[in-house]
Order: sequence, then C-alpha cells, then structure tokens
Amino acid sequence: MRTMDTVAGPVDAGPTVLTMKPVFERLFADVGTTLDQHVIFEQEPVLARHFWPDGTSLDLMSDHAASMEQIGHVFGARSATEFDTFCQRAARLFEAFEGPMMQSAAPTLGGLTGVVLRDPSLIRAMTPHKNLAQMLRGQFTEPKLPQLFARYATYVGGLPGQSPALLSLIWEAERRGVWHVKGGMHQLARAIADLAAQRGAVFHYDTPVNRIEMQDGRAFAVETDAGRMPVDAVLFNGDPRALETGLLGSAVQGAVPKTATQPRSLSANVYAFAATPTEGFPLAAHNVFFANDPIREYLPLGKGQPQNDPTLYICAQDRFAGSLPEGPERFEIILNAPPTQQTTQTPQETGLCQTLIFNRLAQFGLRFSPAPDVTHLTTPVQFNALFPASMGSLYGRSPRGMMAAFQRPTVRSRIKGLYLVGGGVHPGAGVPMATLCAAHVAGAMILDLCLTSTSPPQDTHGGMSTA
Repeated sequence: MRTMDTVAGPVDAGPTVLTMKPVFERLFADVGTTLDQHVIFEQEPVLARHFWPDGTSLDLMSDHAASMEQIGHVFGARSATEFDTFCQRAARLFEAFEGPMMQSAAPTLGGLTGVVLRDPSLIRAMTPHKNLAQMLRGQFTEPKLPQLFARYATYVGGLPGQSPALLSLIWEAERRGVWHVKGGMHQLARAIADLAAQRGAVFHYDTPVNRIEMQDGRAFAVETDAGRMPVDAVLFNGDPRALETGLLGSAVQGAVPKTATQPRSLSANVYAFAATPTEGFPLAAHNVFFANDPIREYLPLGKGQPQNDPTLYICAQDRFAGSLPEGPERFEIILNAPPTQQTTQTPQETGLCQTLIFNRLAQFGLRFSPAPDVTHLTTPVQFNALFPASMGSLYGRSPRGMMAAFQRPTVRSRIKGLYLVGGGVHPGAGVPMATLCAAHVAGAMILDLCLTSTSPPQDTHGGMSTA
C-alpha cells in the first residue's frame, strides 16, 4: 500500500479493491480490539462498472438479484441464467477450497485430492482440462461476459489462457462484498502499524537491509545500513526472488527454490493523479474499459511484450459510496504489463505508454484536465526498483498451470528461523490473501520459537500434569 501526493490529497497507488472483510475482523480481534474502532469499512453497492468500445455498459452489483437484472437487461434472459449458473459454480469452488487452500499454511496435493474424493462432482466444476478462458467461453453465449470474467486472472497476475479454470472462485470472493476504507486504503496499513507499535513493535523505516547472517544453520542476525541486529527469527516481506537471487547474501540463497519464483506474474503501468474528468461521464468507483478484441488482447503479454489493444482499470477514489465530487478528483489507472529485466527506460517508452492509455480512454469519450504527465506514472522498471528482484511482477510467481498453487513459497522457508510473508507467498496476492499469509506465519513463528526456546528447564511441583 502506498500513496502519491496530489492537489486533491493523497491518492492510493497500490491495491484499491478490498474483499473478504472477515479476515480483517479476525486480525483486529486477535489483539483484543475491533476493526471498526480503528478503520471504517464501507461496502460498495456497485462492484464495478464495465464499458465496451461499442457503447455497451454493465454494472455488477453486490446484490446477486440486481446483477442478474442488469445482465438480463443488457444481454438478455439467457445470459442472466448463464450468469446465475456461473455464480453457483464459483461459490461451490470457493466453499470447497477456502479451507484446504487459502486457510491452510501449507496446502498439499493430497489435501486437495481428499476434498475432491469426498465430493467427486467437484471435478466437473473445476474443469481441470480447461484454462479459465476456455471454461468461460463454454459457460457464456454472449462473448462480452467471458471477456469480463476472464480478466479476474489478472487480479493475481495471470493470463486467462494460461491460468486454471479454478481461478473463477475469485469472482465469488468479490461477489461476497467489495469494501473501501474511509480515508483511503493506506489507512488500514497505518492502523495496523499503530496497533503494533502500541504493543511494543519498533519500526525502522527507510533502513536498507544488506544481508541475513547465519549461525549453526539458523538465521542469526540482520545487517542493515543502520548496523547489525541480532535476532531470534527473520520475517521477510520482500519478493522471495530477492532471496533466491542472492540479494540478501549467499548464506540464505537456498531459502526458496527457483521453481517457487518462476515464471513471473504480470506487472503493470500505474497512473496515480488528480484531475477533472469529462463532465457527465458516468464513472463509478471501480471501472473497467475493455479491449476491442478479447481473443487477441493478451497475446503480447504472453510473449513478454506490451499490449497494443489493452483493457484498462480506473479507480475513481472520490466516487466511493456513490459520491459525485466537484473539481479535481483522485484517480488510479492500471494497465497490465509483462515483467521486465530492464533497469532503465527511455522517455520514448514512457511516452508511448502514456499515449496508449489516454488515447484509449479518449475513444470512450473520457478525458482528464489537466492531462497527467509521466511523473504520475509508475512502470514495471520502477516497480522492480521499489521491490528488488521482483522484475516488476506485482504478484510473485505466476498462477500458470494447475500445480501453480503448490509451487508458490509457503511461510516456512528452507532455512530455520527465516520466514516469508506477503503477496509472493501462499496463499497469494491481494490484501486479504497477504493478511491470511501473515496469520499463517504468526502461528508458525510462535510454535517454532516455543519449540526452540533456550530458557532453562523448570520443575513444576504440586502434582500438576503438563502437556
């Protein structure tokens, strides 16, 4: 989570969609407080507004019946029925795999197989022989709807034609509710940091870490620009590829295997700015502007090249809860991009990206005044600098293939005392997923530190029996 300063105030330049509210309620309950004492979550009635080049638009709603009505009105009764069937499939998959996958610190193929053996009809819902794009084309007769739901693969850094059909359950997570944080997404991070500090955590901001030291096969100390810090354990919140490529020293280079960090997920070009949009343009808080050709739009990304016919996402951050602000508004625009190994980029490259984005939106009739310049743009090269060794990938390892979920790193690394957390670690990218990952690693660290305690043994008198 990060912000950029604008004339309209700080604009969120990281994640903007917040789902699975119970995950955060449990987080705050775990430290003896409640979420609403520190952060205000407000539910959005409109999940997203979708625009196509031919002038078609569609709202998906938090209320299922309202979404069916919208789809029926725009695409007809048959499409509404197909949508209802798709939702039932996604809900079934979510309920079946939330426990053994998302809620498990280290999912196994055996655990997943056990779920399917108990309910073999899940195989049909999973369609393991099809990728997400193929499954959706078989589900819907109206081609705009497969284009809409295929995009959910990009929410975890994947391509629809390479990601398993199982990723349709992402839609169920969103259908259960989308919230926004009052004051901006960054307020959630601030609230968590404040609570940690109240309980004794000490933060050393802007302190580069150079090396993790080992002793007797364990992580023993952290060397930073501010000095050397002896530790009981290290919790690493960077991209796991930084460990695997040796950026934190050769001693911990074997903490994760290369297969846990390759292939890479998508990156993005992200604009964060304030401006006044075209008067009367019907923006919601979350908006998607679709490409002309749903079949070919992802082909360049699959080849590691930028798109020329992209789908764009816009978050209009001052339009949450149906607000209609006057004057400059805060916006975030996201254009999917391939990961990169470049460390520099030319003004021509950033200029081409800027032209592509705003010319594309102009075709829909949406313009901004003043038009933001490239100083408001964060590119894959810049993301790679922000998150070392990430190659700009915003989601760690790609979700490509049926076995991808089992190849992502888990919270316990191969090195004792060195733990992993974040969007590059199981259960994956997204604010609730990273929070679940933190719950997994907290449990692992508490258990392991208790088991390896160096406290002297004590006798317990009085006939008590202790486990």
